[in-house]
Amino acid sequence: MPDEAIATPRVRARRHNWARVLIPVVLILAWLVGAGLGGPLFGKVSEVSSNDQTSYLPSSKDATQVQNLLGEFNDSDAIPAIAVFVGDGDLNDEQLAAIDNAIASAPDIEGVSDEISPAIPSEDGKAVQVFIPISSDAELGETVSALGSELRASAPDGTTVYITGPAGFSADLVAGFAGIDGLLLGVALLAVLVILILVYRSLLLPVVVLATSLFALCVALLVVWWLAKWEILLLSGQTQGILFILVIGAATDYALLFVARFREELRGTRDKGAATMAAWRASIEPIAASGGTVIAGLLCLLLSDLKSNSTLGPVAAIGILFAMLSALTLLPALLFTFGRSVFWPRRPAFEPDVVAAEHGVAAKGLWARLARGIKTRPRLIWIVTTLVLVAGAAGFTQLNASGIPQSELVLGASEARDGQVALGEHFPGGSGSPVYVVVAEDSLQEATDVLLANDGVDSVAVNATDSPSGTASVDEDGIAAFGPPGTPAPEPTVVDGNVMLQGTLTDAADSDAAAETVRDLRIELQDVNALVGGVTATSVDTNDASIHDRNLIIPIILVVILLILMLLLRSILAPVLLILTTVLSFGTAMGVAALVFNGIFNFPGADPAVPLYGFVFLVALGIDYNIFLMTRVREESLKHGTREGVLRGLSVTGGVITSAGLVLAATFAALSVIPILFLVQLAFIVAFGVLLDTFIVRSLLVPALTYDIGRSVWWPSKLGRGAK
Repeated sequence: MPDEAIATPRVRARRHNWARVLIPVVLILAWLVGAGLGGPLFGKVSEVSSNDQTSYLPSSKDATQVQNLLGEFNDSDAIPAIAVFVGDGDLNDEQLAAIDNAIASAPDIEGVSDEISPAIPSEDGKAVQVFIPISSDAELGETVSALGSELRASAPDGTTVYITGPAGFSADLVAGFAGIDGLLLGVALLAVLVILILVYRSLLLPVVVLATSLFALCVALLVVWWLAKWEILLLSGQTQGILFILVIGAATDYALLFVARFREELRGTRDKGAATMAAWRASIEPIAASGGTVIAGLLCLLLSDLKSNSTLGPVAAIGILFAMLSALTLLPALLFTFGRSVFWPRRPAFEPDVVAAEHGVAAKGLWARLARGIKTRPRLIWIVTTLVLVAGAAGFTQLNASGIPQSELVLGASEARDGQVALGEHFPGGSGSPVYVVVAEDSLQEATDVLLANDGVDSVAVNATDSPSGTASVDEDGIAAFGPPGTPAPEPTVVDGNVMLQGTLTDAADSDAAAETVRDLRIELQDVNALVGGVTATSVDTNDASIHDRNLIIPIILVVILLILMLLLRSILAPVLLILTTVLSFGTAMGVAALVFNGIFNFPGADPAVPLYGFVFLVALGIDYNIFLMTRVREESLKHGTREGVLRGLSVTGGVITSAGLVLAATFAALSVIPILFLVQLAFIVAFGVLLDTFIVRSLLVPALTYDIGRSVWWPSKLGRGAK
């Protein structure tokens, strides 16, 4: 035989071995490069993000149109801050003079405009308010903090100084999101690391799994950052926090599933390459199905009116995509590299005879005992768990998700909130945050009369370029003049034939009463085709759009996930049951959350988006565990029949799915370290809901119900017509 013919198998073997080594190396290097590029961007997200509510409203909304016109009427896009000086008693002349001196020094602060209004004393003589514009290019948090420190240092004795208004509340948000890069990520990673060490009782494997999650996050951030930089996507602090948590949680979950399969394969083969490929083939379907389901649910958010919702969809979907890719490429490469050593000191033994001899449900372990319990009383178990979940869901009706005041967005101490309270005690509640009305010039007086006739409006002014303050008072007699008698009234600023009126509201701008005033004004001003905007109108439009999105998106997500499950499980009945159990779990989580929010934390309510986000993450992520379970059940059912398949599937997947649930709950719970009410509420809902789904729905309800129904659960597929 020719030497070449003899050598060919050897050459092929060498090439195969080189490929086995080279592919993992290339994959690891590729992820290292991506992480190296994305890692430095963690501290630069603020450069491409915005927390301005109007930037997330549809362009057709009144508040958005008015916001776009503000710069043309004011020749400035500065953010107004309100400095409130409150005396211990009546302010005397000496104190008022000292306040004027303090105000005069404010423009020396970087970011503060020199177009500061004169001090306006309250009618009771106990307070003074000053409108101080802050440049939109300034570091808002630092500028507001410096302004407050300067005014307090210069204020006369016997006075208290607050910085409030739009700039004050925006500074609170900036401070609230300040820990999102370091604190949030650190807490989430530490929680995951502790759980992984407890689960694996290994030192190296938790690091490998955590590295998989971190690399996925770095590359996802790299893509999202540049898309935001190119203005393809909008990014906010809220979206950023959810992205971090979602990627860490999902990537770790997928890694847990793959590692469990890898460990299982190592018991039957000495070849780490063969074990890696077998684990990959067994894991790709559930991981792809799980990730695809989550991505499909998230992309349904693209149908939202609110850009904060519609942009979260693709941002989070990108994160899930890289979580899947890291679990199916980087993790296998790392596990192949380390082999059995990755499990040290609890390396899986090579025991093919034991693996071959195993049959039926494992004789030992918690999940084997639970499987035997389900086999004994399946109907009792699923009926009792269903009744418990229904009882918990009854509290859902107590959740007030119609919106919250802007002053309540940030938890804990808030100077802006305290300042708004002080402002309301001495001035009209809406001072500094007026309602803006854009109307045709020839309808100015008619619109003014409508505003003044509303009990929710204290006074009206019009933008006027030749007025010292930039505005001029308007009443039933027209525009008021400045200066001595005979001085002509200033002319209003006209842009494209329109003027802008500013109505000071009697109630706080973020109150329900102010929102009702805006709704009334929009109806009353319809005859003059006016646009009504401002802080209150933005809140009204945001809440309305959020409620619309919630009512539209939730049914669509349900249908999309149902169709995916039907394709995956090749059945109609099983997917319907899985959807119903997941929705029931969501309802229970929301019901318990309502009781906790109202009875323990005394929260003022919830944003309309809280139920939507809770639904998206609980249903899309909660269905993951059902996918992990039911794909394995179906795999076992094909060999051993449905009822035996249920018991086998639960015994084999119980540990890994429970670990995954604990990891995901811990990562979402980490959101609560950010003192933003929305994120704290979302953290509780998702963390509690995931635990509920992990320990009750997936461990008891779904297996017991499936076991009780038997092979018919796979109807109308061939498996549903089998012998068992």
